[in-house]
Amino acid sequence: MVDPIYLDYNGTTPHDPEVIAAMRPFLETEFGNPSSSHWYGIRPKKAVEAARQQVAGLLNCKPREVFFTSGGTESNNHAIKGMARALKEKGRHLITTTVEHPAVLEVCRHLEQEGFETTYVAVDETGMVDVDDIGAAIRPDTILISVMHANNEVGTIQPIARIAALAHSKGIVMHTDAAQSMGKIPTDVHTLGIDLLSIAGHKLYAPKGIGALFVKDGLLPEKFCHGAGQEMGWRAGTENVLEIVGLGKASEMADRSLDHTQVHLMAMRDRLHQGLTERLDDIRLNGHPELRLPNTVSLSFKGLEANRILEEIGLEVAASAGAACHSDTISLSHVLEAMQVPMAWAKGTVRFSTGRMTTAEEIDRAVDVVVGAVTRLRQDH
Repeated sequence: MVDPIYLDYNGTTPHDPEVIAAMRPFLETEFGNPSSSHWYGIRPKKAVEAARQQVAGLLNCKPREVFFTSGGTESNNHAIKGMARALKEKGRHLITTTVEHPAVLEVCRHLEQEGFETTYVAVDETGMVDVDDIGAAIRPDTILISVMHANNEVGTIQPIARIAALAHSKGIVMHTDAAQSMGKIPTDVHTLGIDLLSIAGHKLYAPKGIGALFVKDGLLPEKFCHGAGQEMGWRAGTENVLEIVGLGKASEMADRSLDHTQVHLMAMRDRLHQGLTERLDDIRLNGHPELRLPNTVSLSFKGLEANRILEEIGLEVAASAGAACHSDTISLSHVLEAMQVPMAWAKGTVRFSTGRMTTAEEIDRAVDVVVGAVTRLRQDH
């Protein structure tokens, strides 16, 4: 049996061979603790700092502004909880949007139990938030705004630089969840103008269980984890050297090939979208038609159920229904609800996401499989 064609790169990415090669010595021979003062700690310590520089290179920030975490969820938790608790004497009001990842929404809900208030700003039918709506939500006690850089389900890219400029004009800290945008579109923290930015390694051809948080110089969030003082005193615990090295290599690769990668991802995405729309009726694109990730196409097949489509194509094409985090339930994703996608369309929504390894031949085969499945299901309906 041939493996199914993988079109769920927003869910997770395979390990890039260069990433595996960079990690191998730290799996096989370089087992030392970076905190050790003897010979065995030297290479691991240097490797962690080299990786910090590689991540900083992709973000265009200082290495000392990069802190390693276990992934995007932990980074979001530290960014939002850490800043909210550090600034609670100044105010207790947070602003986010209705289409954020649960790793932001659930953090805000948790903080509400600690006496914080959150305003969840609505988006339009393309999944885009209006900067004026963010402005209207700002209060004298607003201390933090968190808006994702690009949506994981529909790919819509938010106007982060404009929101950040607005936040700073009011003395408010700005965080963005960039888990989906790293390596696909530019993530220069100076261009974006943000104060905190979250990274997830496994969306970037690095392993699962590693991430990073950019914290702008001068910000003092609550400590992430207390202990022996690793990560410049912010996140104690012996470093995950193996995976930190992997994230560093993945960041270096993303930085050097971003333009080429964008062109390839978009070509594969558009080949898939065009192939399906040429051969099937009643297909709707979700998300912004232009301002979205170059690899993401969320399509609704009218009158069908996404889980049935995925069952039909599952042995030949791997994709996801709504957000990957909720792929085992039939309930509508909160993103499609927030965009007010009509039920007849929304329940038949499948997200396809292309990657660096995707080939034109795979796309053409995937189109044939999906067209066949949708045609059969509509005949049976």
